[in-house]
Amino acid sequence: MSFGPPPSAYTRPTATAEPVRTERRRKLLMWPLAVVLAAALATGGRLLLTDGDDGGGKADRTGTTAAQSRLDVRETVEKPPASTLGTMAFRFSVDDMNPGEQYEMPGMWATDKILAKGIGKTVVGLTLGTDAAPGDERWKLPLDGPICGYTRHVTGENRTAVLFRANDRAGAYCNHVAFFDLDDGRQVWESDFSPSKYGASPGVPMDGDEQDTPSVTLAHGTVAVTWGGGTDAYGMDTGRRLWRTTSTGACQDMGVAGGGALVVRQECWNDDDSLPVDSLERVAYKARKVDPGTGEVLWTYSAAKGIRDLHIPSAEPAVLAVQAGEIGISEMLSLDDKGRNRATIRLENGAYVGECSYGDHLVVDDCPTVAVGAGQVFLRSKETGDQANSNWVVGFDLATGNTTKKFESGPGSLLYPVRTSGGRLLAVRLSDDHIAPNALVALDPETGRETPYFFFDLPAEAELMTMTEYNDVVVENGRLFFGAKKAEGPAAGQPKWTYLVLGVQSSAAKK
Repeated sequence: MSFGPPPSAYTRPTATAEPVRTERRRKLLMWPLAVVLAAALATGGRLLLTDGDDGGGKADRTGTTAAQSRLDVRETVEKPPASTLGTMAFRFSVDDMNPGEQYEMPGMWATDKILAKGIGKTVVGLTLGTDAAPGDERWKLPLDGPICGYTRHVTGENRTAVLFRANDRAGAYCNHVAFFDLDDGRQVWESDFSPSKYGASPGVPMDGDEQDTPSVTLAHGTVAVTWGGGTDAYGMDTGRRLWRTTSTGACQDMGVAGGGALVVRQECWNDDDSLPVDSLERVAYKARKVDPGTGEVLWTYSAAKGIRDLHIPSAEPAVLAVQAGEIGISEMLSLDDKGRNRATIRLENGAYVGECSYGDHLVVDDCPTVAVGAGQVFLRSKETGDQANSNWVVGFDLATGNTTKKFESGPGSLLYPVRTSGGRLLAVRLSDDHIAPNALVALDPETGRETPYFFFDLPAEAELMTMTEYNDVVVENGRLFFGAKKAEGPAAGQPKWTYLVLGVQSSAAKK
């Protein structure tokens, strides 16, 4: 099957491919695994494709936190599997893309049976335990225009939301939101919202005007959308608008973080003509916690002057990532239940790395290697070492800003936080020497203990899929997924096999 021009159901490529279909290679991918748990283990393993039906194993591996309802944002707790041998859980690939052909692939979500991916103007659901290609979809959700916003959050009943353009013509406004079910691809509802003209103040865009970038997220019972001119909130079950706030004065709603709470990011513009156009005093940032059901403002935090950017890695507890210098995040700010600064965590001029997503899609709470939980924020250090790279992960107490436990990667590997799970931090250990295996591990901030969940290797063609700047990384229901944010045809003369999503799991997942 092809990602090429129609009859493809996804969208047009940025560079039109020749409408030639190549023969689909249906062989399973076999990944060699060098598990070096002890010197006595001289035999290798292989990552084999296993069926998505785990015979009830989900209940053994994964649970939800207590008192979660179907309208809450999902917070699953992963449990160590019975075996640390990694097997391939899923692959989604294509082998007929041409040089220069590209597809946007915003958003990736997983349930116990489905891996869902945004592709152009379609969301597709693929059955886990398969070697999938375009045409193998379990379900498709076609949209009127390309996806232009998404949230990483999923509800307790496996639902999420995306934004999409009014149509697929160039310049079409991003002014629609769809709430849908990940298990069957059913659209629960959709609604439109007002676009706002790009600029320093809210306004209705005219034909040809660019718009402020909208944002979408989920909190209890609510789908919230910021669109520059304000925020709209919809009930999850009905799609009925619950409330709307309208931006006034010089401040605009530009991004919203969800999960256990709802926090709106505001950009406030200073139109003082005496200031240079690129002056840091031209823009200031605020974070406003609002009640998801009513829109009532519970508190407002105003960032210091000179802050160049602000992200929200966690809405509950509230943690802000701010950029005070020219490059990258410089500080993490922990706020209390009144929106007051509890602690400031400085990244020591790059000694620690805080990464948040930048790009065409505004997802202010997507900070892929910043994890918040157990009263701490976890960050990785920069890479060190002359011969073999290494780093470490450190927890910082949200009440004091002091460091807690430090987890060393050891020489020849790097640790990357993914998310918290109960009281533990899930992290990916990536081998830098391509001899030792990669691993999904759990780090216990109370004891300092590292528990391996499973070891795995990646084919050489897929090694770049671990780069969080260009790929989504999701751990859900005992599986680890790497998914491309953009599909690009291989360079001329290179193999045409292109990996879009790879998933791994423990060999004990299938009973």
